[in-house]
Amino acid sequence: MSELNLILLGPPGAGKGTQGERLSEDFGLPYVVTGNLLREAVRDGTDLGHKAEKYMKEGELVPDEVVVEVILERVQSDEARDGFLLDGFPRTIPQAEALGEALGVLERELTAVLAIEVPDDEVVRRLSGRRTCVKAGHVYHLEFDPPKREGICDQDGSRLVQREDDREDVVRKRLREYHDKTARLASYYEERGLLRRFDGCRPPAEVNDHIRATLATLRLEERL
Repeated sequence: MSELNLILLGPPGAGKGTQGERLSEDFGLPYVVTGNLLREAVRDGTDLGHKAEKYMKEGELVPDEVVVEVILERVQSDEARDGFLLDGFPRTIPQAEALGEALGVLERELTAVLAIEVPDDEVVRRLSGRRTCVKAGHVYHLEFDPPKREGICDQDGSRLVQREDDREDVVRKRLREYHDKTARLASYYEERGLLRRFDGCRPPAEVNDHIRATLATLRLEERL
């Protein structure tokens, strides 16, 4: 397997960021978070950044074709020569089709789609319990990593607040949107033999070990 071209799939709070960072380090792959990539393009003033900025300033979704162009620009860079790890795109089946066609033009194909699965109630538990300090953004969790003094940041003494998008009603709304759109990608990629499922309720190190073992098996199967 000359390349590892991967997509991370899962609901908010599933731990995609943790696994993305670990896999990036494990395999030397660029971890491409689509939202960050768009903001970088805007910040750097690239042609594609100017295209995206027009929509972002007006609060509109950046068209799929622009997002795909931005991703392909990174995919074709030297750092992605041995593969890449996408997070945040695709979110819908039309986006998956557009990405697949674009990669085909480059004579590249996906290796696997890594689906980290976590029940909705666990996602709500994880996200609604988060608290963030108003001064520097230090993050705590009421259950898993509470501050020493309730409502006060251990590091700078500023007060802790619950971010708007961590409120339970907002989290459940995000989950409904995920199930309505993004979750359908699991079936789409499973039909194409690309989906690999992982239990996101297990400790992060175990999830990482499982993913690495799965990728090692894929490489072994290719050699046989």
